[in-house]
Amino acid sequence: MGYGSGDDGMVGLLGRVTGAVGPGLVGEVMVRIRGGAEHFLAYPATAGDRLETGTVVTVVEYLPPRTVYVAAAYGG
Repeated sequence: MGYGSGDDGMVGLLGRVTGAVGPGLVGEVMVRIRGGAEHFLAYPATAGDRLETGTVVTVVEYLPPRTVYVAAAYGG
């Protein structure tokens, strides 16, 4: 699977929203991992949250192979 055991390699990583994340949306984030950056489908970690394009986020949960749940990294 490429990320070690479970979500150990993804949870806590920072990324940036490249497609709005929010209720009823399948968003997209770019996460820096393995010496580069990769796109992942993204959902808000807290129901009802909306994260606009450009928001810096933290990966809260990882569902292999390409889905993450994210929260704003800097409280906003």
